[in-house]
Amino acid sequence: MRRAERLRLPAQIALAALLAYALGFAFTSLFPGYLPKIGGLWSAISAIVVTQGSRKDTASSASLRLLGSAIGAITSAIYLTLLPFHPIGMAATIFATVLICQAINVPSHGRLAAITVIVIMVTASLDPSLSPGLNALLRFAESGIGTGVAVLEVRLWPPASASSGPSSPAARP
Repeated sequence: MRRAERLRLPAQIALAALLAYALGFAFTSLFPGYLPKIGGLWSAISAIVVTQGSRKDTASSASLRLLGSAIGAITSAIYLTLLPFHPIGMAATIFATVLICQAINVPSHGRLAAITVIVIMVTASLDPSLSPGLNALLRFAESGIGTGVAVLEVRLWPPASASSGPSSPAARP
């Protein structure tokens, strides 16, 4: 594999993270008090998680990310509407979230849903005055920003050179 091909995925991930952070930060800044650095961080994490070595794998990862984030955001919003943050409550919400993913036959989404729960719950613990619903909605939107950046970037990135061969992950569509 040529050196340029070895640098392809690291460059895609770094660029996606940078763009997603900037967009997530700017988006969350529109909501005073809702922690724009967390918005940038969550968007960048989403871009990193979603960016894969091929367009097909990135698209698959994107759907996993969005559905998992939606489930985690909903369960977190419900918990935080009823009760304040507590580590045991966070663990119980993670348990319920993963159980829901299994019940609706998407068990592989459980891990990303659980990560979303942690981000929303910890954000709520940083500022308990945040609206649980808006906090969850913002974290879901930020996840969508990072996911969208990753998918768009992988689609727009020039295709791998023909010399890298079909067995190269970068050469797959």
